[in-house]
Amino acid sequence: MKKIVLTSLCTALCAAATFGAKEKEVDFRGRGENTLPQWIDVNRQAEMLLDFHRAYTSTGDIVLREVACLRAQYKNLACAWQPGDLFAGRIEYPALAVTPQSQQGYIYCFSESAMNAIIKNSELSDKNRKALSAIIPFWKEENTVKKTVDAYPEELKKAIMANDKSESGIASPMYRISGSQLDYDKLCRLGVDGLKKEIGRYMKTNRDEKAQTLYKGMLSALDIFSETVLYYASMIETQKKSETDPVQLKNMERIISSLKSIAVKKPANLHQAIQLCFIYSRLAGSINYGRMDEYLGDFYAADLKSGKITRDEAVDMLVSLFKIIESQKDVMNIRAIVGGKGRRNEANADQMALVVMDAANKYHSIVPQMTLRFCKDQNPALYTRALDIISAGYPYPLLYNDDVNIPAVQAAQNIPESEAANYLPFGCGEYMIYHKSISTPSGMINLLQALTVTLHNGVAPLTGKPLGLALGKAEDFKTFDQLMAAYKKQVEYFVTCIAQQQGIEYRVAAENAPILMFSILYDDCIARGKPLLDGGARYLDGTLESYGNTNTADALTAIKKVVYEDKALSLTELVDILDKNFEGYAKERNLLLNAPKFGNDDDYADAMRVEVDRHINEFTRSQANKNGMHSYLIVIINNQGNTQLGLRTAASADGRPARTYMANANAPTGGADKNGVTALLNSMVKPDKNHAGAVQNLALSKELFAENRPQVEALLNGYWRQGGAQIMMNVVGRDDLLNAMEHPENYANLIVRVGGFCARFVELPRDVQLEILSRTLY
Repeated sequence: MKKIVLTSLCTALCAAATFGAKEKEVDFRGRGENTLPQWIDVNRQAEMLLDFHRAYTSTGDIVLREVACLRAQYKNLACAWQPGDLFAGRIEYPALAVTPQSQQGYIYCFSESAMNAIIKNSELSDKNRKALSAIIPFWKEENTVKKTVDAYPEELKKAIMANDKSESGIASPMYRISGSQLDYDKLCRLGVDGLKKEIGRYMKTNRDEKAQTLYKGMLSALDIFSETVLYYASMIETQKKSETDPVQLKNMERIISSLKSIAVKKPANLHQAIQLCFIYSRLAGSINYGRMDEYLGDFYAADLKSGKITRDEAVDMLVSLFKIIESQKDVMNIRAIVGGKGRRNEANADQMALVVMDAANKYHSIVPQMTLRFCKDQNPALYTRALDIISAGYPYPLLYNDDVNIPAVQAAQNIPESEAANYLPFGCGEYMIYHKSISTPSGMINLLQALTVTLHNGVAPLTGKPLGLALGKAEDFKTFDQLMAAYKKQVEYFVTCIAQQQGIEYRVAAENAPILMFSILYDDCIARGKPLLDGGARYLDGTLESYGNTNTADALTAIKKVVYEDKALSLTELVDILDKNFEGYAKERNLLLNAPKFGNDDDYADAMRVEVDRHINEFTRSQANKNGMHSYLIVIINNQGNTQLGLRTAASADGRPARTYMANANAPTGGADKNGVTALLNSMVKPDKNHAGAVQNLALSKELFAENRPQVEALLNGYWRQGGAQIMMNVVGRDDLLNAMEHPENYANLIVRVGGFCARFVELPRDVQLEILSRTLY
């Protein structure tokens, strides 16, 4: 999923913050809306950044370098406890950091704006100002994004870096090592000490020199983890001296006790298990939380049985966790998954699943992205509870049908069924295999732009500049098949380019860091003695985000019918009308709008959507081996990228005006589905599933769900039986959305599903609000 940030708050805070500190003089004041604590001594922060720089330049060995940088950064990363928190683990990334992904880049990340904000601080000493200024040129060249771009061949740079402010490119790169779901169950079962013992056993049998270095790096990373955990404990102990509230003192004492225990031992109760997994995920840089019911279920069941906690206390623990997680302002990730096949100790996991869902509902915010996997043989209480929550207007849990997804994942990724049973969605809905695959989405393709450029002989109509392959003028396409072939050739060229980019990104990342904390909790890395991206992960997979599928299919349908079959317009005339954005051509636009559209169970229109998806899915899949990946698959998840890319895409033959949103994910264009909700769902199940995830959004009115619950359940059951893989439901009132646009102050907590993530409606850009409002509400 492309990381499109709803607000720049977190980045701005990072740029403006001065959160260095003297070791013994600590100020725990918050900073604005984020309420994260900040260290106020800017000179101490500068010294930490310089320590990081010295650590990086101290060795060329990537394992030793990462260890040194992890040790240099953790005190600059960790933020203090906030009143009400039941766990430690708040973080804020500094101007220099090593992490798989952040808003500043990936692997070795550098924010020049954040660095300059520190340099401009009047309290910074001249010595530190001079020293920081001196390292900026180094990091402008040495950060991993820059190294990745430098590794592109010139033709690749030309193809995928053509975006400008007026028009989107056809394909664009993204930079992150995402798609991770660490083995939190193993972490809880073994703890730090158990992991060290496992690494030690392999050190005795695998004497390869590189493996030995990696193992030593892993042990050092676990030592740093323990140091960090104890550092959080020391911060809270310092704060505790000035705390007078007995409730807060009790919370602080429990956190300190848990931290001191998990620093060396495996967790003994639910609180310790949550604390261990949360801090590990934060320090590792993983932004998803795996099968939460599986790895916490046994702890919850034991604590509940022994009387150590009540169910309400467990709910409150998770509510506090979710609140801390949300402070990171990463609304497009933070998946917490419950339910589904393949869980260890299913009875305990089911109990925990209900607690997790209730906690998410109680917190009632945009994160975590609560996700329920379900199947025919599962405890029906989980699915029933999910519908209860959704019907009240909360867009979680997101629903995933194992009976469809497991065989689809098995086929698409060419893996055994036993492993496909551990598929997990991450981010906006891409699939990966739990702690076995890394499935980073590092590119995006705008299919509608590909068609637009094809119709203009390789030129972008909004800028008049070359953007794609010149495959012929409109008058050259004498038949629809010729046009379709040219469109496919255009798409294939850019898929080839962006697949190459993904392979280069993985290679550059592997050359720069072993990503130790990921490698420790990924299957096979320890056993093989190899880092995550360099032969360690069982499956090195990649994904490509696809946008505009529906609009492209509907545009091709309209061209086929209006131009080639009905001959109401020539293709040259149509292109001229599109270039004029339909001005003065209302009649012709109506012909295009009235052509068959996806979403109405119309085989003529739906067949085109099936072909558009089949083509890009199969061709993308064919690029995996050529670029060093086990699988390379399309994801049709469309966060708000359908809107942002649409705002930079010219008018299209489906009747869509220039610079307006495209349809979201696997949904029809807003308002184009006119044959009812059953027809909509019938269309949605038709496109093939040879991909790594596709989002289905459905908007239902509160009245329909409340007054016709049995009928809604029957409708959904029919959808699941026909092959429905997934659905995300908004249960809202249209009047609520309209009123929220007029009086946002009264609707601060109105949460909607955008695409692959949720957001507070009033915080969305107006164009995105309008796209959501355009969706048919049943």
